[in-house]
Amino acid sequence: MSDQVIFVDDEATIREAVQQWLELSGFQVRTFARAREALALLDRGFAGVLVSDVRMPDLDGLGLLEQVVALDAELPVIMVTGHGDVPMAVEAMRQGAYDFIEKPFTPERLLGSLRRALEKRRLVLENRRLKEQASLKDQVDARLLGVSKPMEALRRQVL
Repeated sequence: MSDQVIFVDDEATIREAVQQWLELSGFQVRTFARAREALALLDRGFAGVLVSDVRMPDLDGLGLLEQVVALDAELPVIMVTGHGDVPMAVEAMRQGAYDFIEKPFTPERLLGSLRRALEKRRLVLENRRLKEQASLKDQVDARLLGVSKPMEALRRQVL
């Protein structure tokens, strides 16, 4: 599985440049000019990171962030902007952004943040998977009583 990144920015030249940087660095990248298009691809199982510009027509980056947090508060969202100021950065972080990067940014700055965010996402998804497995095991153990060899074999088959 390659590292997935969704990048949203209304400026075509920025989308193309970032896509090239990230693909050359081994990421699987999907770019969008509109936040609503990207939002349609996200769910609790998305194994990547969302990177979004703040200022865009229709649904802006902070509105997108709000909707993503409602969908999955543990999905990392990196906000980028050419019009940033301290209050905007503080607000984005308060709303749940993973990081806030001002344009123009270096590829290294974005790559570093992406790698940390992707590692966090992997850990979150692994933690969820393990909790689901533990819950399933508890349910099976509660229903399959006994310690005989056939019961133990049945438990192994079910789990």
